[in-house]
This record gives sequence, C-alpha cells and structure tokens, in this order.
Amino acid sequence: MRHLLDIQSLSQEEISEILRLAENLKEILIRPIPKVPTLRGKLVLLLFYEPSTRTKFSFERACKVLSADTMSFSAKGSSLEKGETILDTVKNLYALGVNLLVIRHNLSGTPHFLAKHLKIPVVNAGDGIHEHPTQALLDLLTVKEKLGTLSGLKVAIVGDIKHSRVAHSDILAFQKMGSSVYVTGPAHLLPEPKEREFFEVKSGGFKVCYKMEDALKDADVVMALRIQRERHGEPFIPALKEYAEIFGLTPKYLELIKEKALLMHPGPINWGVELSYEMEKYPFQVILDQVENGVAVRMAVLLRFLSGD
Repeated sequence: MRHLLDIQSLSQEEISEILRLAENLKEILIRPIPKVPTLRGKLVLLLFYEPSTRTKFSFERACKVLSADTMSFSAKGSSLEKGETILDTVKNLYALGVNLLVIRHNLSGTPHFLAKHLKIPVVNAGDGIHEHPTQALLDLLTVKEKLGTLSGLKVAIVGDIKHSRVAHSDILAFQKMGSSVYVTGPAHLLPEPKEREFFEVKSGGFKVCYKMEDALKDADVVMALRIQRERHGEPFIPALKEYAEIFGLTPKYLELIKEKALLMHPGPINWGVELSYEMEKYPFQVILDQVENGVAVRMAVLLRFLSGD
C-alpha cells in the first residue's frame, strides 16, 4: 500500500490493520503530555483546495502528536493564480523536503493523478464526489468501539448519497467488513442503476430503499448526511424545510431502529434539516466520538506510511 486513495482498493486485512493501530494509538491521546517523537523530522504537506474543519485539523493534530512538521497550503495567494498547474505546485513543494501529501480537491481523481507522478505517499482527504477514505475508517473504528463488531450489522445511510464522497467510502467500507448497507433519500439523489455496480461488494450487502422505513427498520447504525449543495450546480430539492419534513431524522424514527442503535453524522451538521434538534440528546449519538477517532485514524495512516515499521 503505497498510497491511501480510496476504500475500494483496500483489502479487509489492510482495513483491519489500520483500525488495530488506531485503537492502540488512542492511548497516547489521553496521556498528560500527548506527544511522541516517532515522526520527528518528517514533513507533511496539507493541500486543501476546499473548506475543511474536522479533516484538516485532525490531520494537523495527528502530525503534532507524532512530532511531524506540517506545511499548510492555500490556493489563494499562491502561484496557482498565475497559471501554475497543481502538479508543478506539488513537485516544487516536494523539492522542499515533503515526505507525505494529504490532499482535498473538488475534482474527483486528483489524488490518483498526483500519486502517479510523485515518489511520496499521497493520502486522499476527499476528492470531489468520489471518496473520503479516512472518514470511512474513523466511522468503522467508532462502530467497532461501541458495538464490538463490524460484521453482521445493518447500516442505514440517509441523505444525498449520489454526491457524498463520505457515503461512497462508507458503503464500501462497511460491506468489506461484513455489514449490510441500506441507503435512502430523495430518489434523484440516490445512485442510479448503472452506478450501483461500483458499490457491490461480495462480503456484504447493498440496497437502495425509496422509503425511509425500509432503510431504518432494525438498523444497528444510522448515518445522516447533509445535502451537498456545493456540488449540485443547481437546486436539487425545492426547499430545505421540505427535505427536513420528509427525510430529516426525528425522534419518531427511533421506534424503527434497534434499541441502542448508533446515530452518526460526518459533519458539518445542519441541525433542523438532516437531524432535528431533539436528536442531539439521543443517548447513543456518537458524532463527537467520530471526531475524536479521526485523530487516531489519521495518526495510524501517517505511521503506516512514514514510520518505516
């Protein structure tokens, strides 16, 4: 594994290895001084072409805990505004001594393109509507911690599946680990028949549901997604209020899911849209646990590529 570009190319064994390492690394985060010298002298480039809070800062936090140095890149004010290509930009930054590249880009496939031309590991922090592999890994870790297993679960994902790179990675990841995945949302925001082949994994199951009740019935895990308005180009729903009334998760849906089922969201959350305000008090809501596990997973990924062990 030279790069982490997507979940699709990872085996179940590789996913399990990263999760085991992340579980062990969480111990460092609760120490009085949460810092180890493991990656001292390593330089990580954070190349974010899109807004980010959780992903970018958790990568920064992971680097600092492991004593790696970071360079954060901003497209605004760089030579990109003068016509320099992204490949030339990255090659020049690599010449400064960068050991690993973390990239988020609005165009699907950009991390894959760069990985073909660079000698250093490339980690995909989200590319267009394609995938977001480290988010899927932290979601797996959260579920494994809370439920004790990743096998035999029913995972329901609600929302804009078509444009969500988180959904794409999670669908593949949970299936690879032996769970069945059910997705639901507005019909025009669900994968089309010709797109569903991408999500088929032999070890799990994948089903598109046009009724919320079918997806949520007896679910062990429920994940809500926001509407990806920045990727639509034009309005895909009449109004957010209308979406909330039909597809927003409210306490009434708790009667359908299993007792103690987990409620997840990758963020950012639009309270009152995909999640009603009352759902914040649901006792098995694990949204902040996901954020915490994001640091451990990204520490594991950095170690996997930079420690030499």
